[in-house]
Amino acid sequence: MGGVSPVTEAIRVSEIFGPTIQGEGALIGQPTVFVRTGGCDYRCSWCDSLHAVESAYRETWVPMSADAVLAEVARLSGGRPIMVTLSGGNPAIQPLGALIDLGHARGYRFAMETQGSVARDWFAALDMLVLSPKPPSSGMEVDWALFDDCVAAAKGAASVLKIVVFDEADYEWARAVAGRYPQLPLYLQPGNHTPPPPEDDAATVDQAGIDARMCWLVERVTGDGWFDAKVLPQLHVMLWGNKRGV
Repeated sequence: MGGVSPVTEAIRVSEIFGPTIQGEGALIGQPTVFVRTGGCDYRCSWCDSLHAVESAYRETWVPMSADAVLAEVARLSGGRPIMVTLSGGNPAIQPLGALIDLGHARGYRFAMETQGSVARDWFAALDMLVLSPKPPSSGMEVDWALFDDCVAAAKGAASVLKIVVFDEADYEWARAVAGRYPQLPLYLQPGNHTPPPPEDDAATVDQAGIDARMCWLVERVTGDGWFDAKVLPQLHVMLWGNKRGV
């Protein structure tokens, strides 16, 4: 995927793919190229991208310079500016500021999703920051002081909340988070309880079960009169299941 620039710190890249569409959240349906980085400071119980999280797969992550990453994005997009989605793992642990600056100079836009555990100055340069704190079902505990640092670091960048909901405890937790950050638009999505193992992206998805959770979530939101929340599916799971690279 390219070499390491002697000038900028290398970015650990798990995969770069697209153009495809963003499958969830505020940019659902948006044509995009994904840059998925390797490494994460969380270990969520239902993680659907363990190949970019677990250190056992570290040998598959390629160190790339910002120039090399952008060159691959440009190759995939045919040189036409497109939204670039920075994902992981947790992309906030990677040095992505130079990539964002280089891409902006060529007309590319950048969105990033992170759990809000690591704040970076370059968050303010993003076109959209998706903050996705992990609910109780993940087995993780949010450090709200660090999360507040991430909200503050975004400054002028458009920022939204996206929360995955698996059960009633997650739902009530999401309501509390929304109350804590009323200034941030909120997107809810039903969780995929059948994520793929890292070595098998053809693993069967229980779409009927996910759809049932989606219906339950819609009924809970509307029944509670929680009209500020937007409930969306994972469109990529509906279309392609657990397949990677789409």
